[in-house]
Amino acid sequence: MKFALILAGCGQHDGSETHEVILTLLSMAQEDITWDAFAPDIKQRHVINHLTDKKEEGESRDVLKESARLVRGKIKPISEAEIANYDAVIFPGGVGAVANLCDWYNKREDFSFQQDVKRFIDAAVSAKKPMGFICIAPIMIPKIFKAARLTIGNDQALSKQIAELGSEHVNCEATEVVIDQNHKVVSTPANMVARNINEVYEGIHKLVKELVTMAKE
Repeated sequence: MKFALILAGCGQHDGSETHEVILTLLSMAQEDITWDAFAPDIKQRHVINHLTDKKEEGESRDVLKESARLVRGKIKPISEAEIANYDAVIFPGGVGAVANLCDWYNKREDFSFQQDVKRFIDAAVSAKKPMGFICIAPIMIPKIFKAARLTIGNDQALSKQIAELGSEHVNCEATEVVIDQNHKVVSTPANMVARNINEVYEGIHKLVKELVTMAKE
């Protein structure tokens, strides 16, 4: 079985959340899943100093190059990804998921996807491939599937926004997942609510195993 891993940079505040990516890689290895990683070959929307949590004015970084740090260089532009080669797709969290893969970070409910990301997601939907979303990444689901069932943890403001977009939010602990069988979507809140890295691992490992089950159906 082979999954596509969609990254958005490196670092929780402006890219993919590092713990979530590594724990996804570990969980896939434990389930004997091979993978390819992809990211859009674009500039990051912003760069954050992770020591100060402040924006680095005038600094520019490339999403694809930064994402390569997380997978030891084993990555390609998402423009080259072909969904027929994969059994499922995973989107880790981190602000990059909602700032680089789409523009929710700036536009909230009026957001849209980066064009290469949209092409790949549309192809995954058409092919009915299972998809997993981690942490803040599930906020993208309502723009992919109407009336989807998902979680981003227990944030009331985000839950309300999800409802306004026509989907159902389910409060969820970091160690659990929410499954939308109709749309073949699995989500887990990870660092949105996690108290420690072990809780993040538990939820992500369950997500990976659920995607395996869906892919076999």
